[in-house]
Amino acid sequence: MFQFKDVSYGPLKDLTFSINKKEKVILFGPSGAGKSTLLFLFNRLHSPSSGSIYLKEQEIVDFEVTELRKRVGLVLQEPNLFPGTVLDNVKYGPSIFGEWDDQEAEKLLQYVQLPESYLDRDVAQLSGGEKQRVSLARTLANSPDVLLLDEPTSALDYRTAEEIEECLENLIEVHNLTMIMVTHNLKQARRLGERGLFMVDGRLVEDGRIPEMLEKPKSKELEKFIED
Repeated sequence: MFQFKDVSYGPLKDLTFSINKKEKVILFGPSGAGKSTLLFLFNRLHSPSSGSIYLKEQEIVDFEVTELRKRVGLVLQEPNLFPGTVLDNVKYGPSIFGEWDDQEAEKLLQYVQLPESYLDRDVAQLSGGEKQRVSLARTLANSPDVLLLDEPTSALDYRTAEEIEECLENLIEVHNLTMIMVTHNLKQARRLGERGLFMVDGRLVEDGRIPEMLEKPKSKELEKFIED
């Protein structure tokens, strides 16, 4: 699905790895490791200073940016919603491509466990958890293959974060999505992820199955990170 070959950018140094379709990958490591910087390379919010990134064997620089971001959706820590109603937000992406169908609106809200009555609600009136659900629905409206998540629950209280996690798990399964998620929460990494990429100072230190990585770290850096 994705291939990184000798990619450097900012703090990131010579990263080479592949991600397969439908994998659930967690990017984790200490603050300043370059996790979000790496995440933003997947949909060209950043572009590498050296090296190449491929999506399905085609360099991502060859995709139209709007087409790439339709296929590789991003949900941020703070839901960045547009002023207006929930419907205005959810239909935004497909409307750009002339692909919006009003019948999709109710279905999208069902996916993120919000009632249909929310469609006409102003986003300014929503709680943090509701805004994050709308943000997810807006990303899903584009029918992405890949879901990029940048600490999507870290700004939420524990109970709301649990609800969003459950929502994410269902969405990823129902839509057969590839997930690439940044989190600092190792319990969340264990619950949502299958594969981990552990980063320190812009380097990829360990790449493996999450349970094994957390139970039997191979590097001193990961051992120390788990202890801390």
